[in-house]
Amino acid sequence: MALPPLHAFKVFESVARLGSLSSAAVELHVTTGAVSQQLKALQASLDVELFSKHGRQLVLTPSGRRLQERVAKAMGEIAEAVGELHGTHAHREVTEITLSTPPFEGTEWLVSPLLRFMAESNSVKVTVVTAPNMAQVDWKRADIAVVYGAPPWPGYWWRLLHGIGMIPVCSPSFLGGPLAIHSAEDLAKHRLLHEDDGSQWKKWLAESGLKRTGFRDVHFEDFGLVLQAARDGFGVALSDEVVSARDLREGKLVCPLPSSVPATFNYYIVCTENMRERPEIRAFIDSLLKIVDKSV
Repeated sequence: MALPPLHAFKVFESVARLGSLSSAAVELHVTTGAVSQQLKALQASLDVELFSKHGRQLVLTPSGRRLQERVAKAMGEIAEAVGELHGTHAHREVTEITLSTPPFEGTEWLVSPLLRFMAESNSVKVTVVTAPNMAQVDWKRADIAVVYGAPPWPGYWWRLLHGIGMIPVCSPSFLGGPLAIHSAEDLAKHRLLHEDDGSQWKKWLAESGLKRTGFRDVHFEDFGLVLQAARDGFGVALSDEVVSARDLREGKLVCPLPSSVPATFNYYIVCTENMRERPEIRAFIDSLLKIVDKSV
């Protein structure tokens, strides 16, 4: 019989080790739905139940436990082989690249894959600097930039790194009591927090069938302050389930309403046209696109 894709076994091993779909999704930098689909496909392909559910915890069946032991061993051997290869080629010339990113508050989804790349790469040394937006990127220092904004940017090459779907997020205290949010109309009880000119909230409200009038709003120049104000119960912000994954997972933020709209601004990887022609820059960009993973 044909073997299922190797990635399916990687997803299975992560779920088996961590005991939940959501934890595996965070580790693999994909959505919980993507993890669930991979598991269902693997079980269907093998025609074997690998997990049973005990409350919220996923527990391996005897068949799942036997498979997990073999898969974990195989993954360990692959990691060891890759490590040996890196050691063999340690003499390779190291390429130094300076990457500009937005402040990491609000870009936690980028931090883990970027740090993993920096730790595992023996051929690329990455220096990270920060700039809030495209206008403030110091191109005398930066070779490449991750930018939160909207093209076009004349004279530059860009590629979508992470497309955002905006959902309301707020303090868990807004799930009950007199300020509880059960419908879009309940947002009138709260301040609407934003870092743009308010157009994103206007778009979200319009999609929900509401007009912008009658809603209070507060503007911050920094998206990190928007999220902190939402955590502290100062109002309701628009964020993304990946951008705010840690806050949502830890219960610092909740999503009271499921409606999502495409963001006006997204995260792009950007460099000058001339820089894009350098082979080492193209290779780094391709690596960054892969490790961030477009399925997030």
